[in-house]
This record gives sequence, structure tokens and C-alpha cells, in this order.
Amino acid sequence: MDRRDFVTTTAAAAAATLVPRPMAAGLPQADASIRDLCRRALDAARRAGAGYADVRVVRNRSQSVSTREQQITNLADEETFGFGVRVLVAGAWGFAASRELNVPEVERIARLAVTQAKANRRAVRRPVTLAPTPAVPDGRWQSPIETDPFTVSIEDKVALLLRANAEALKVSGARFVNSSMAFVLQEKTFASTDDIFTVQKNYRCLPQLSITAVDPAAGFATRQSAEVAPAGRGYEWVVQADFPGRAGRWAEEAVQRLTAKSVEPGRYDLILEPSHLWLTIHESIAHPTELDRVMGYEANYAGTSFAAPPERVLGKLKYGPEFMNIQGDRSQAGTLSACGWDDDGVAPETYLIIKNGILVDYQTTRDQVAWITPLTGRTRSHGCSYGESWSDVQFQRMPNVSLLPGEQALTTEDLIAATDRGIYIVGNSSYSIDQQRYNFQFSGQAAYEVQGGKIVGMLKDVAYQARTVDFWNSMDMIGGQGSYRIGGTFNDGKGQPGQSNAVSHGCPPARFRNVTVLNTGRDRG
Repeated sequence: MDRRDFVTTTAAAAAATLVPRPMAAGLPQADASIRDLCRRALDAARRAGAGYADVRVVRNRSQSVSTREQQITNLADEETFGFGVRVLVAGAWGFAASRELNVPEVERIARLAVTQAKANRRAVRRPVTLAPTPAVPDGRWQSPIETDPFTVSIEDKVALLLRANAEALKVSGARFVNSSMAFVLQEKTFASTDDIFTVQKNYRCLPQLSITAVDPAAGFATRQSAEVAPAGRGYEWVVQADFPGRAGRWAEEAVQRLTAKSVEPGRYDLILEPSHLWLTIHESIAHPTELDRVMGYEANYAGTSFAAPPERVLGKLKYGPEFMNIQGDRSQAGTLSACGWDDDGVAPETYLIIKNGILVDYQTTRDQVAWITPLTGRTRSHGCSYGESWSDVQFQRMPNVSLLPGEQALTTEDLIAATDRGIYIVGNSSYSIDQQRYNFQFSGQAAYEVQGGKIVGMLKDVAYQARTVDFWNSMDMIGGQGSYRIGGTFNDGKGQPGQSNAVSHGCPPARFRNVTVLNTGRDRG
């Protein structure tokens, strides 16, 4: 079977197994019938004893295509559709969900959620109170895409990936190439007893390329497309990534790493590109400022937080230098966490988590705000509620958490020119961080030695190690607005049962002084 026949046959087979239920076909999420079913669910919850109720009708579609060299290795196209009802009864939450969207079922599920909430009251130590939020009688929001990725043929997607693979393999020493693209479409209707009804359509896109160079004497080295971040965009993001045009350079860098100089352990000034620094922000700032971790209610995947308790650190903890400002938002166009309203029905705020180097706030949802109102004076949620699917109860998930650029129009080149002895790191690779987000180690895709303000060669086996607050306080230079870039992750896990969300982190390049650098390749025997 040739490639064209394989793609056509596989796509047809996948489609045959994914025929949606009648209600989901071309789902008009704002259709009057959907609105009516939401109203019936809320009414049934009230009649059963709920003081508050909300309902989410969600259709999730995901598609991924993977290749290796000149072969297709995976093709998946999946869709789920259903609804979930969450209720509050005497300070206790209840939740139930179903994939059958009809009048008897929505009313049954609403009553079941109330029954669960009543049972949960026995375990409540701190009754849930919801922060106020404005009514939204009819809200609409959609990701700013140009081309719907689900309208582009599988054959065209495969052809682009295989073309990129072929370009990489033209470089002598490049032996293996893996490439892929993944897309998510989430259509969501939310309604609550607080007179909120919103409809949203959210797209996400993740193109990836990984090239491995091999040498019998030097071993192997891999270079990934770390500079191409996942985004809340359409297929145009894949086209703009230009994998066929960039694959050759990335392959050459993979080959160069084979014979690069092994780093000498010690202390160096680090110049970190946004394609690398976003992950350090994610792990050492974004996770430890999730309020449920701070309060000890959440520890799955990422542990708790050193930035606690709030009464001792808010307005007091010097996280970094005075020019360091960390912003939380869900509004930057094309970012992964962007939305019109969160899964509490709240329009998210843009706010500072760290202001002038001082920790001043956390990430919050409606049921968390009261925990810190005495300290902050704030009575409004920042809009950080999210549930991965219709069958998952929503809870606090991080917004986009970003390091704001500096006032001076500095570039990466300016930071390098100002550095006498340092290492310049591009792209993210392996990392490790402790359960309170305090001690960490990170490495990158490519590292370069800097001497006398110039790059003098490539390095390998580079990793840096630090404590969170020490590291961020060592930052002494950051780029300006023109150097600000967006990175992020398509899958960030949290909770039990586990859920995944997507989040972006923006930043300029930054310099950190006198950081401990390890050599990860030397024999420790």
C-alpha cells in the first residue's frame, strides 16, 4: 500500500469509529436546545436542594499525526461529548456527569450531583463560599485562528512532515527524525444559577520536530524544535513554523553537539532564551503560586509550595530583583490558556503575581478567594478554574504566567555582549525540581560558551542547579518588549484523578549571575 492509500484508508477507518452522537454532529453549542437543557439541569439542581449549580456541555476533538524518517507512525482522531453538573449544598461540592444529553438525563444527573454534595457535607471542615462574579446572560468567545486545522487534509499534514524529515536527513550525520503535529478543539457551553451563559470555541496547536545525530565514536545527540511553542492558533501556526526550511539548521546543530566541548563544572553567568526560560518559570514560579498547593490542599504531580503560608510571605517574600514582574493572564492572543471566561463563569483578570520582585498574589478560583481576602483585600476570583473535559470536575489551574519585559530595549545580543564569562542556553530539555518547588536543575537543547561578550563555541553536558529564590534574585538583565516570546506546554498534569491543561509562559531573554553549572556527561564512577 503506498502512502496515499495508507492515509486515505486509515483516515476513513478512524472516522468510522468516531461517528458522534446526533447532538454532537456540527454541534451548535449556543443552540436553543442546548440552552434549554442547561436550564433544566439548573432547575432540577435547585429543586433538589442546591444553593448554587453550574453545568458544562463540552465537545472535545483531538487529532495527531506522527512520522519518522519517511514513514507514518501514528494517526489518531478522537472526539468526546457530554456534560457535567456541579452543585453546592450547605458548603459542600457535588459533581456528576453523563454523555447522554437529553431532558431526563440532565435532570437525573443534577439530582445525583446534589445527592453527592449532601453526602460530602460530613467531611467538610471549611464550608465552601463563592466569591461574587458579574452576570453574563449571553457571552461568546473564540480563539483567533486563520485556518481551522480540522479542515486541512491528513494527506497535506503528512506531506509537510515528511518534507521536513527529508530536509533534516540531507545533513550528514543526521540519522533519525521524528515529527508530529497535534490539534485540539474544545467547544464549551457553560451555564450557572448566577445568570451566566457562555459559549466558547478554543483551538490549540502543537507542531514538533526531533532530530538525532549519531557518530560511532561520539555517541548520539538530539536537537528538538524547542523554539516553536505550542499555541492557541490554527493550522497557520504549523505553516509559520516552517519545519522544512528550518530542519537543516537544527540537524546541523545536532551534529555539532556530538563533538562539542564538554562543559567544565563551575559558576557561570547564564543567558537564557525564552525558548528555555519559559519552563523554569513554569516550574519555579507558576506551580508554587497555585493557591491550593500553597494551602496544602493539592500535592499531586508537582507537590506543594515553599511560598507559604500566605500570611508570612505575601507582600514580604523577595522573589527576585526590583525589575522582576510576573503577570498572570488568560487574555494574550494565541496563548494556550486564553479564554473569555473560566469554568466558574468568571472573566479572567490580568494581574501581577510578583510586583517589583515581591510576591503579592496567587492564582485563585471563586471558592478560594475567601482564603486570602483578609491579606489581599480582594474579593474577586482571578479566573483560574478549568476542567479538562465534561466528565472532569473543574478546579484551580494556572493561567498564563509570564515574566514581563524590561523598560530598556535590550536584545539577546546585548545580554551576550555584556557577559565576560557565561553560557547561552536555547530550548528546554530535562529538568528536576523538589516537591516544594525550591531546589531545581535544568538543561537545554543547545548551549554555547560566551567569552568576552562573544559566543566562542558550542558546549555539551550542560545543566544548572539552584534554589528558586537565589536563582531569581541573581537575575540582573532582561530583554525589552521586542525580545518577548511565548513558550508553553500542551499537557500540564494536576489532580487526582489526573487532569491535563495547556498553558503558555511569555518572557524576554534574561541573564543570571554566578549560577552553579554541572557536567551531566562525565563518568562519576
